[in-house]
Amino acid sequence: MSKYRIVFLDTDTLGNVLNLNCFSDLGEYKTYSQTRPEEVVTRIADQEIVITNKVVISKTAMRSAKNLRLICVAATGMNNVDLEAAKQQNIVVKNVEDYSTYSVAQLTVGVLLHLLHRHDYYNEYVYSGQYSQQPLFTHLGPSFWQLKGRQFGIIGLGNIGKQVAKIAEALGTRVVYYSTSGKNSHAVYPQLSLDELLQTSDVVSVHAPLNENTHNLLNYEQLCKMMPHSLLVNTGRGGIINEIDLARAIDEKIIGGAAIDVYQNEPFPLSHPYLQVKHKERLLLTPHVGWASIESRTLLIDQVFQNIQQFIANE
Repeated sequence: MSKYRIVFLDTDTLGNVLNLNCFSDLGEYKTYSQTRPEEVVTRIADQEIVITNKVVISKTAMRSAKNLRLICVAATGMNNVDLEAAKQQNIVVKNVEDYSTYSVAQLTVGVLLHLLHRHDYYNEYVYSGQYSQQPLFTHLGPSFWQLKGRQFGIIGLGNIGKQVAKIAEALGTRVVYYSTSGKNSHAVYPQLSLDELLQTSDVVSVHAPLNENTHNLLNYEQLCKMMPHSLLVNTGRGGIINEIDLARAIDEKIIGGAAIDVYQNEPFPLSHPYLQVKHKERLLLTPHVGWASIESRTLLIDQVFQNIQQFIANE
């Protein structure tokens, strides 16, 4: 098997993964921790296979890379590659799917429980010494409610949505869903309209892709349809929830709270509306980390490796 020239443009996005150097078995492997836009053309110029997570591969960059034959996206979304330009230049583009289902589902339920139970408040209460100084065995601070018997609404019932549904059922909830494409049908769970799901669900969890059907799907008008105690979780895609409107809804106590792991621009600026909310206890923010369990990142690299192997075998 001939050796291929392979470059990975942004290994920092995957962190310290033990199998990251497996591509050395397939060719002359070069890595960059990060790649700025102005560095792309130079770094892929002589390469035959390019691996990218978030670095944009434009039409201009492809034209300059005369030997480029395969672009591997180390992610599911391929919006950072000009797919039309790749097709015109006979460059194969491969992505990876279903590598982080369990990881994202786990974080979804984790942040929901954190938001519901106010772990931060109770942890601080004990560490501050206040618990040691009180006369009672318990401290009835911020109230929380049981998930058992409540309605759990899922927006987008793909692989991750289905896994979240299983966990939600195990916690005793009634699962319903809304299909953003209108094409999804699942016999196990009732399918509702978006309005009905928002109006009747105690928890609303977003697991949809970002596209023309879902951009700005949940704006202020839609958020106002939710119940005052309802909790919103988004581990799907930023841009599905209007961020200015959600910050407003949080401060106006339109909903009970929200946990957000994904954002329209990542990372977002210090001027972002989420950082300006007054009721921070109602808004839990995590830095797009739901996908990133060590198992998911390892599986991601394995599947990129398999994509390259398959491409080489078909040459």
